[in-house]
Parts: sequence; structure tokens; C-alpha cells
Amino acid sequence: MSVSIRLRREGAKNRPYYKVVVADSRSPRDGKFIEVIGMYDPKKTGRNSSLNVERAEYWISKGAQPSDTVRSLIKKNEKMTTAAEPSSQAERKTSQSIQDEVSTASPPTPADSA
Repeated sequence: MSVSIRLRREGAKNRPYYKVVVADSRSPRDGKFIEVIGMYDPKKTGRNSSLNVERAEYWISKGAQPSDTVRSLIKKNEKMTTAAEPSSQAERKTSQSIQDEVSTASPPTPADSA
């Protein structure tokens, strides 16, 4: 069985959106699929896709072949997740250092307020 990662068209006429699916390559475009791993809305500006990159990498490691569009979506979403991680790690370090400062500081005594 040859597995591919491709787009499945949904939505109304002249208003398409797509789900990124893992499917047998012999099944029709909008037919049976194995797993939905994301979505893509080409009419939307800005961030127009969401994709579970871990699942995509898992299926690629098992031999699934992504379509050209899905390959570009994977790259785009990998960049978004790696760009978001350093800022969240910096926030964690900042919050951790604030917590450390608070825990090491001695509480005020009644004599200090007088």
C-alpha cells in the first residue's frame, strides 16, 4: 500500500478549504483517508494553515509521500513552530528567574514597616 499526504477539498463552490490527510494513493481525492493531520485555507490571508508537524514527520518516516503543496505547508509550519519556541522559552526563563527572586527574598517584618 502506497501512502500519500495530500489535500482533501471541502467547502462551497468558489470558497474552498482543504484538510491535509494521510491516504492511500489509490483512493480518490475526496475519498477514504487514514488520518486528518491539518487544514489549509487558501482564501485566508496571513496564517492560513494549521498542521500537526509531528504526525506529518511520523508518516514521512513510515514512507508516506507528501504532495508538493503539503511539502511547502510542512516547511511553513515548521518555521512557525521554531520561531514561536524561543520566545516561549525566554518567557519561561524570565518567569522562572522572577519566581527565584521572590522565593529568595525575605518577607517583610513588622519592624521594617515602622
